Amino acid sequence: MLGSILPFNEETADRVSAYCEKNSHGIPDALVEHWEWTRTRFPDADKMSSRLQGSWMIFTARDRKPKRILEIGCYSGYSALAWYEGTRDTKAEIVTLEYSPKMIAASREAFKKYGVGDRVKLIEGPAENTLKTLEGEFDLIFVDANKDGYAGYVKTILDQGLLSANGIILCDNVFARGLTIGPDCAPWLNDHVRPYWNGCGQALDKFSAGLMEDPRIDVLLLPVFDGVTQIRWKDGAQRA
Repeated sequence: MLGSILPFNEETADRVSAYCEKNSHGIPDALVEHWEWTRTRFPDADKMSSRLQGSWMIFTARDRKPKRILEIGCYSGYSALAWYEGTRDTKAEIVTLEYSPKMIAASREAFKKYGVGDRVKLIEGPAENTLKTLEGEFDLIFVDANKDGYAGYVKTILDQGLLSANGIILCDNVFARGLTIGPDCAPWLNDHVRPYWNGCGQALDKFSAGLMEDPRIDVLLLPVFDGVTQIRWKDGAQRA
């Protein structure tokens, strides 16, 4: 296959997603419960990662065995719970940043319910501020917050040396439902949310272009989920 993406229509894409879930080790019952709770409680629950993406997070954490994880954007706590599950053996510290009072309350409720307070720390406030207060290095950093902030967040991470020598940054939703690539790439998107995602797409297009100009890092943008960009230090790169 010379191309990188099969030409699925929307119906086939749903079938493929279901097939992947069926043939992957799923998320634990507690995460299923929390995913369903979030989906039914919040009208913007499409901002939450999918069940399959939760499996990917758990798999990735078990594979990389990070000692410290940072996520920018907690939402209802689903991803933090997945990172927790994936690091039960390594007992990694998980730091998650969130700005929305509504989602802070939801996350704190979830963390208390599922008993993950021993390793999950929620820091409240705008990430552009709280990120600058962090110290030490993180082995896995997950960026899934306001899309117009990605460029600044990653720059701060790199400039402050928050990414460990062998660490990885994973930036989610870099396709912005397809609108990063072009306005014609998301015909299925309804008009109510299209302006929001169009703005995200424009910001993320600039973000992706800017990454390619940073001589310190290697970048790989993968067509999985809603687009995931992987970032690592170049071998021998000068770190902060």
